[in-house]
Amino acid sequence: MTDSSFLNWPFFDPAHAEWKRQVDQWARDVGLKLVDHHDVDGSCRKLVAALGEAGFLKAVAPKEYGGLFASYDVRSLCLARETLAYHDGLADFAFAMQGLGTGPISIAGTPEQKAKYLPPVAHGKHIAAFALSEPDAGSDAAAMTTSATPDGNTHVRLNGEKMWISNGGIADHYVVFARTNEAPGAKGVSAFIVDADTPGLEIAERIDVIAPHPLARLKFTDCRIPAANRIGGPGEGFKVAMATLDVFRSTVGAAALGFARRALDEALHRATTRQMFGAAMSELPLTQAALAEMATDVDASALLVYRAAWTKDKVAPRVTREAAMAKMVATETAQSVIDKAVQIFGGLGVRSGVKVETLYREIRALRIYEGATDVQKIVIARETLKGAQPFAKAAE
Repeated sequence: MTDSSFLNWPFFDPAHAEWKRQVDQWARDVGLKLVDHHDVDGSCRKLVAALGEAGFLKAVAPKEYGGLFASYDVRSLCLARETLAYHDGLADFAFAMQGLGTGPISIAGTPEQKAKYLPPVAHGKHIAAFALSEPDAGSDAAAMTTSATPDGNTHVRLNGEKMWISNGGIADHYVVFARTNEAPGAKGVSAFIVDADTPGLEIAERIDVIAPHPLARLKFTDCRIPAANRIGGPGEGFKVAMATLDVFRSTVGAAALGFARRALDEALHRATTRQMFGAAMSELPLTQAALAEMATDVDASALLVYRAAWTKDKVAPRVTREAAMAKMVATETAQSVIDKAVQIFGGLGVRSGVKVETLYREIRALRIYEGATDVQKIVIARETLKGAQPFAKAAE
């Protein structure tokens, strides 16, 4: 059993420990039986339905619309992602995308939009997706070219492409960000809800990646949607996207933490049971050094992830700096922890299907999506420099 002593940290309430226990038990008893990595679409549909039936997806919707909390409890989201990722990356994915794909609606949607789209997601009846990136606009999302132009007074038409869209091809709705040109750059982007069966929306390509999950390129050709499907005001789409990522970026760090904890547990078992040079591998000084580094990296990541989540829940409406730090450190150190686990396993560690080999493939994308590590460094620097401005003025 993985270490759960961190639940005694002051970031958590007693209810959080029980929540984690329930998610962990569900993953062991139900979730793992639903995963077939050779059928990721079918697995995700089954996982979403089962997560909804168990009540866990209520964490991604406000209580008023069938959820658990008045607003997001980010610590609960992080604990769920960490726990699910520990067991299987596809289970984590199924949970996470229900939150990300409805985040803009929860944060900035109208009462009518929330009433229509949130309850089916919270109950696992509908699958959600978040469509921000484009073939030439990933890290620089403000450079997007997908357009939304007025079609009379009641509709808009979408034209363009979206790339790397998780749940692409199986989602019931997409939150799509498009240029509406109220102003240059980020201030000229709006967000829209697009139902999957809307004419003009095409799944142009299904994308295979090293850790398979539903992923697609979307194409919009005169895709006509009601203007009432806009989320927030004109030109507020980028602000809505960033507010959504401000919530869910910490949870990416939590998923990486789950991968790292599993890698550490796998490495501990291997090192204590494998005989080498007449003794357990764990008695070798270099193995002990690697395990020490892995354990320290796991705790350091956990501290940053749950500091960010606690701060969002209890202290500050925005945690741009804290979430960026948590995401950057947790994903980068998880890659290092998993690499050390593979090394401890030796040749077995690169055999297809062995857990540490699976983790090695699963962690890589987390260092890219929802803001690559390089972007997080820019975000952290900018936020840190803002804090330095008052000192500079005082020195003058």
